[in-house]
Amino acid sequence: MAVIFPRAANLLIPALLVVAPPGGIAAVAGAWYYFSPEFTDVGYAPDQPVPYSHKLHAGELGIDCRYCHNTVEQGHRAAVPPTSTCMNCHKVVKTDSPVLEPIRNAAENPDDPVEWTRVHLLPDYAYFDHSVHMAASVGCVSCHGRVDQMVTVHQEEPLSMGWCLKCHKNPEPNLRPAGAITEMAWTQADHPEFDATARAGEVTPPQHCSGCHR
Repeated sequence: MAVIFPRAANLLIPALLVVAPPGGIAAVAGAWYYFSPEFTDVGYAPDQPVPYSHKLHAGELGIDCRYCHNTVEQGHRAAVPPTSTCMNCHKVVKTDSPVLEPIRNAAENPDDPVEWTRVHLLPDYAYFDHSVHMAASVGCVSCHGRVDQMVTVHQEEPLSMGWCLKCHKNPEPNLRPAGAITEMAWTQADHPEFDATARAGEVTPPQHCSGCHR
């Protein structure tokens, strides 16, 4: 009888048994990371219709986050500021800047607003309330990073379920006095008088599914 397969083919099954397990583990590990928010979302910095610098406005000029995102303490969203908020300053500052033409146009034509691109976008099945976290004394920097140092805002944290649960299980490192919520440079290490442990005992972040999936 003619030999169809060479003798070396006998090694194929043992070789697969040796290669397949670590190969499968590597494939699963690769998918676990490269398809996770830590890889796909962190660093996301979309182009905007107007190059707005948070480093200039929040950092150098010291504008409080709540001046522009004025619903963050009362609502679940940190609203994108209306054109009128921009024009409070820019009707007298850089009034002829070509970069700000879309802002001036939107102010003159309310039906043609500036189409900003949202940076931090949670899935529809995840519920997040900014006002609850503000009331719990969680600093803006815990989720958004040092926005006051960003020329172009990017997503600093993965905002994944595991990342959120890590804070819900141990909120203490992210807590601060209510008056320092928007102070980007504030740290517990610089303020030993703040009793983070006592504050953590006053908040009860949910760890059950219905807390975020409603």
